[in-house]
Amino acid sequence: MAMDLVTLALLNNRFEGVARKMANTLLRTGRSGVLNIARDFSCCIVTADAELLVANEGLPIHVLSGPDIMARYMKEYCPDLKAGDAFINNSPYHGCSHAADHTILVPIVDDEGRHRFTVLAKAHQADIGNSIPTTYHGAARDVYEEGALIFPSVRVQENYQTNQDFVRMCRMRIRVPDQWWGDFLAALGAARIGEQEIRTMAAEVGWDALEAFSREWLDYSEKRMIEAVRALPSGRATRLSRHDPFPGTPEDGIPVTVHVGIDAEAARISVDLTENMDCLPCGLNLSEACTRTAAMVGIFNSIDHTVPKNAGSFRRIDLRLKDNCVVGVPRHPTSCSVATTNVADRVANPVQCAIAEIAEGRGMAECGAVIPPSVAVISGIHPRDGKPFINQVFLGMTGGAGSPSADAWLTIGHVGNAGMCNLDSVELDELRQPLYVASRRLLPDTEGAGEHVGAPSIAVEFGPVGCDISVGYVSDGVVNAALGTRGGGEGGPANQYLIEENGSREPLPSCAQVDVADRQLVLSISAGGGGYGNPKSRPAEKVARDVGLGRITAERARAVYGVVLGKDGSIDPEETARLRAAA
Repeated sequence: MAMDLVTLALLNNRFEGVARKMANTLLRTGRSGVLNIARDFSCCIVTADAELLVANEGLPIHVLSGPDIMARYMKEYCPDLKAGDAFINNSPYHGCSHAADHTILVPIVDDEGRHRFTVLAKAHQADIGNSIPTTYHGAARDVYEEGALIFPSVRVQENYQTNQDFVRMCRMRIRVPDQWWGDFLAALGAARIGEQEIRTMAAEVGWDALEAFSREWLDYSEKRMIEAVRALPSGRATRLSRHDPFPGTPEDGIPVTVHVGIDAEAARISVDLTENMDCLPCGLNLSEACTRTAAMVGIFNSIDHTVPKNAGSFRRIDLRLKDNCVVGVPRHPTSCSVATTNVADRVANPVQCAIAEIAEGRGMAECGAVIPPSVAVISGIHPRDGKPFINQVFLGMTGGAGSPSADAWLTIGHVGNAGMCNLDSVELDELRQPLYVASRRLLPDTEGAGEHVGAPSIAVEFGPVGCDISVGYVSDGVVNAALGTRGGGEGGPANQYLIEENGSREPLPSCAQVDVADRQLVLSISAGGGGYGNPKSRPAEKVARDVGLGRITAERARAVYGVVLGKDGSIDPEETARLRAAA
């Protein structure tokens, strides 16, 4: 008998509550700032058949694809799953996003020994033992130069007891072993909370009822996806996005071509990524999980946002990938160190732009590129105690894209982040690390112009206090800024400089591990987002407001938006009408 809709909704809320409790555990117990300040983690639940059921409000790039693949490998490698087991997976060849995202998987096994669900807690690490002190090794020619320990679904707990061989391996390799141990326990604790809560639910309603809910919830989600796709017009579009040249890439960077098709009658959306180059000798290649997820991010950014994001709605999406492709399925020992961000965004962005071209009032412009030095991994020896420190800071990035109905979400971070990572508190960063943040400000005239504008760039100046630090970053968007759509303009480009004590500036490369001395500063400029629609269609009142807020200058208001302002900031209606009519 079909489950009634009230019960379906209640059980869905219960499962989502489990994922939220897992995430809250990670937030409150994680030791690294990348976890307990920036929130770079995600939690989810998959069925015994390895289908994504629910996730917390985490990072889309972490969970839309990958948890299903990891759960399948767990079952393949360890078919004798038992209560008390736990596994770790950070392998980009076995379903993980990239090596920095240590993922704990706990199979939930009932009292009869039957595997019912799997809970996953994925947490970005401050350090993973890479050959240089960063979790984003963009210049790594292969996984060996990258240097991290890779765990392809390795059992780390049996009968709730942690394997100490695994712990010793990590403590020997990772630069901050005590910090890593705290983060490992936080992720493990989050997964065990999920296990406990689902067992409690089963005691109340029964395992069979939970499995029946899973089937019907995924079927319901597919129906919602069918409705959403049928609300779009049928059509096809091709878009190109280009990543900047980095070490190991061609001189003109990495072009990413996406072919998007919408078949409204069949209620299917397709994304073809096969017309792209082979894997490259650098860390920018995507894992299969990130390739699939990035394409789906572009799709879900372009349809009814209330459609559940799970294996049911995924049934209406057709993805074509190529083996050994920079945006496909990598082969070992290809490095995928930066898979969650840079090139992944160059997949998601053109997908949502292509849908905007097919369907007026849908899709989005391109979000700004990452990872600027203000979101770098910083490391060094703390002058207070002489001990090493390492952490990823989130001092500033904007990047939001204009949409059909609203201006950009200012601090989206990047398209696969979806604004779920917090910007750091300057005061907390300065307390935790020997760091000084001199300024953090939005830059005027860097928004993607449009009827709905993209985010402006953010500039951050920071440097060490009482020591030298190493700053590792992979800053895309210096050459290829975020593109607009349906007549919208480009966002402001990224850039970075080293500022000497005398105030002089030296340009820094886009992909680097930079040593910064005491009394030096790094100036980091993040990429802005693209605009949506004709700038001349933007309401003049909004343009005047942006000038008043210092987001744009009066000169840009006139030249780009066709809005003329008086010295007092008021709109000159006649001159504005004349300029806009002439356009």
